[in-house]
Amino acid sequence: MMPRMARIEFTPQLRRFVDTPVVDTAAATLRAGLDAAFATNPRLRGYILDDQGHLRPNVVVFVDGRRARDLRGLSDPLGPGSRVHVLQALSGG
Repeated sequence: MMPRMARIEFTPQLRRFVDTPVVDTAAATLRAGLDAAFATNPRLRGYILDDQGHLRPNVVVFVDGRRARDLRGLSDPLGPGSRVHVLQALSGG
């Protein structure tokens, strides 16, 4: 039996701009999980992180249904079976 892994998914809004893979990873933190996704598609990094490596203001991340707390260090823990959803916030009026 394969060990359960954290799954990282990106919303369809991002797919308009860049390939957004679904990534299963054994990463223990959000940062490591996102790095696994960026290894699959390096262009994705620029849509999610700013030039300091912090979450962009228009991006929201949920880990197991709760909004990620550490928007700079991305140290929120991931466990086996965690579900991460990366959303691009909508703006405009």
